Amino acid sequence: MSAASSAAPRAASPPLEHTDLKTWIAVLASMMGAFIAILDIQITNSSLKDILGTLSATQEEGSWVSTSYLVAEVIIIPMTGLLARVFGVRNYIIATTTAFLLISSLCGMAWNLPSMIVLRALQGLAGGGLIPMAMTLVMTQLPPTKRAVGMALFGLTGTMAPVLGITFGGYLSQSYGWPAIFYVNWIPGILLIAGIAYGLAPVNPQLERLWHADWFGIAFMALGLGSLTVFLEEGNLKDWFDSSLINICAALACIGLLGWVLNNHFQKDPFVNLSLYGRRNFLVAAVLSAVSGIALYGSSFLIPLFLSQIANYTPMQIGQVIMWAGLPQLLVMPIVTALAPRVDNRILCSIGFGLFGVSCLMNSTMDASTGYDQLLVSQVVRALGQPFIMLIIANFAMKGVAPHETASASALFSMTRNLGGSMGIAILATVLTKREHFHSARLVESVTLASPETQLRIGQITRTLLARGEDPWPIADDRIARIIDTYARKDAYVMAYNDCFWIIGLILLGCIGIVWFADAHKTPAKPKPVAVSASK
Repeated sequence: MSAASSAAPRAASPPLEHTDLKTWIAVLASMMGAFIAILDIQITNSSLKDILGTLSATQEEGSWVSTSYLVAEVIIIPMTGLLARVFGVRNYIIATTTAFLLISSLCGMAWNLPSMIVLRALQGLAGGGLIPMAMTLVMTQLPPTKRAVGMALFGLTGTMAPVLGITFGGYLSQSYGWPAIFYVNWIPGILLIAGIAYGLAPVNPQLERLWHADWFGIAFMALGLGSLTVFLEEGNLKDWFDSSLINICAALACIGLLGWVLNNHFQKDPFVNLSLYGRRNFLVAAVLSAVSGIALYGSSFLIPLFLSQIANYTPMQIGQVIMWAGLPQLLVMPIVTALAPRVDNRILCSIGFGLFGVSCLMNSTMDASTGYDQLLVSQVVRALGQPFIMLIIANFAMKGVAPHETASASALFSMTRNLGGSMGIAILATVLTKREHFHSARLVESVTLASPETQLRIGQITRTLLARGEDPWPIADDRIARIIDTYARKDAYVMAYNDCFWIIGLILLGCIGIVWFADAHKTPAKPKPVAVSASK
């Protein structure tokens, strides 16, 4: 036997399992792009009052600052696969990031409301494509055994960005003025461009694809999704179908979406493959993605509003509460990533929806004195659950997706979650209004002078006024009645917030049943080294 044949076996791994540093840099850079694009959905909300004051706009007019961004973003997301094929992934991400940064700076210099609305729409067009491209790079640049890590990072961008957007927005606006929320994008933006330029090889554009693109499908999609987003975002403010604008948007959304589906069915080469929704695993993932969007954006909408309206918190104080729904995820996500190859993903996803649902039910018992201390535990429980959801449903969505379908799957998955977020905020804003009216009416019925509770409250108010050195008696009836009305109105709002969280919690717990319609699945594990004997 030769020396070679007696040598010890050596480990050999499939070459496809090797991922070099450049590839990881590109993937991490793409995550940064998705993060800032999602972050900018929420970052203006905590500073909207200051923005509107500078631009001399009303609250209703100012709603278009967010709506215009969301409309543009949801339209561009399904087109990212086509645009990446036409210009090349590297060129597309660098160009769209550059545009996003320049437009962000212009948003910070907006001179009136119309200019801000137009610039926010352009910002959404530029930034929207960064979200599905992050998921696409995970699926195309990483081998199967490394995708769990990539999907974990993608999940973090989806759950942490809406939360930290409120935190960063409040801090920057209070410390440096609201324009800073737009200028801060340059820091991650430059890192993103550098990472993509270094990590991805350049490819030649294929501009001729534009001539043969599915422009009818794109037109129907833009009409349908754009109108649907306006319908959802502006419906509650305009009292839904009492508004001609909302009626028109509803009709256009139906026409556009129906036309998109029919065109996609008969088109030989559609710009995005809607037939993916016909696959059970992808459909389950899409439904769960939409519901998680409802819960994620809905809770990020309700808690800041509650703290501002009921507890009179500043944007900075609100950010300190909200951040606890994000930071613990950094500790949990590695645990989920390690469990995904070992445990049926349906079990992990059920745990996530259970924790998220329980956290919302914990918020359904708030009162007028609820603040940072009372919300801390529920925020941490929410943070523990969200990583289990986002990583696993992304795994469900991409299971069995062919390489050439990756761009469509990424775009549809991201689009569904964004629409879920818009739907959640629209539904919860309406429920909040309706339930506040309901509880106000019930409280007014119960407040009578003969009621012991009313007499107790009148005594407390009277003693408070006397302690301040005020004389309540000359105007006792009117003054005390107004104070009682204020208390009752606040209590009605608190009960309405509780109702909203109760609804979200029940929906999330109900999703546990939907999870089990997906196939049993475990994330591919790293293969064990294969012993290869040297040839004789």
